[in-house]
Amino acid sequence: MKIAVPKEIKNHEYRVALTPTGARELAEHGHTVLVQAAAGEGAGFSDSDYEAAGAQIETDVEVLWQSAELILKVKEPQAEEVARLTPNHTLFTYLHLAAEKSLTHGLVESGATCIAYETITDAKGGLPLLAPMSTVAGRMAVQAGAHSLEKAQGGSGVLLPGVPGVAPGSVTVIGGGVVGENAARMALGLGADVTILDKSITRLEVLDDRYQGRIKTVYSTADALDHAVKTADMIVGAVLIPGAAAPKLITRAMLADMKPGSVLVDVAIDQGGCFETSRPTTHAEPTYMVDGIVHYCVANMPGAVARTSTLGLTNATLPFVLALADKGWQQALKDDPHFLPGLNVHDGKITYQAVAEAFSLESVSPADVLNSVLN
Repeated sequence: MKIAVPKEIKNHEYRVALTPTGARELAEHGHTVLVQAAAGEGAGFSDSDYEAAGAQIETDVEVLWQSAELILKVKEPQAEEVARLTPNHTLFTYLHLAAEKSLTHGLVESGATCIAYETITDAKGGLPLLAPMSTVAGRMAVQAGAHSLEKAQGGSGVLLPGVPGVAPGSVTVIGGGVVGENAARMALGLGADVTILDKSITRLEVLDDRYQGRIKTVYSTADALDHAVKTADMIVGAVLIPGAAAPKLITRAMLADMKPGSVLVDVAIDQGGCFETSRPTTHAEPTYMVDGIVHYCVANMPGAVARTSTLGLTNATLPFVLALADKGWQQALKDDPHFLPGLNVHDGKITYQAVAEAFSLESVSPADVLNSVLN
């Protein structure tokens, strides 16, 4: 199979979808790997590294896409990339379609087969290809939020760990999943006063036991959110509904109750964000102010730490990439029921229900799609 790895073109996105190690694995399986020139430089991988691994370097991006059967990316395709997709392509990347109506329509119109990292599951009900980047984003959220609290950034001037004689800052994390736990862990490590809100008592019990009460666990209710809004110096939004748009948990009206210069970090922005006033930002301009509150809503946070993120991501994706290359998408998805939910778009149809529901569109079952192409 011919596999293409384009250079990411989203603002300040430095990750790459395949390492030289991955390219070598694919080459040893008999596949042709085409890597766009300089695609790996942001993550510390040179063109010569890929060539030594058996990949071919392609300088012409149009040739790269036209030659490919399987296209590996990190972030959702940008408009110029959507225009290059054809029904002959299988695209494997993060898509987050429930927050992107125009992208969803573009992929449907392309006729391509589009498989999303973030909706692939595992036997434990987890999201194995989302987890490594959720870990990075959770850890970065507090790092970014702490910087945003500085007065020069528009923040309140609070130092999260405080100093002797001065109380530490207060951090509330909404959502106790992978992102939330990693954000809370970082905030705790900095010495902040940390609270996690979640609606799963079972998850709260796990966190309470794991951190031995050093992190406060609170069942998430409207009253709990109101309290967080009034007392927190930083709130991290870490709520995830797999494949669906994030719920809006903090409204604009609630900002009036927040301390001036406090910070909202919306890690759910890829799925539309969990604060009403959230809008996607970039690493070039990561924050903005609404009613005296700093908003940090960078949609590709892990791209800033591209080396770590690329290695973490490709460790998780490589087995799935090999399955797609060795078997083709049809057989690969048939052989692994946890891979099948990754199918979001095929042949002009939406195949992930939550995406279709986000835009009041029709969807077809991925199992039905698979049966039709295999029979």
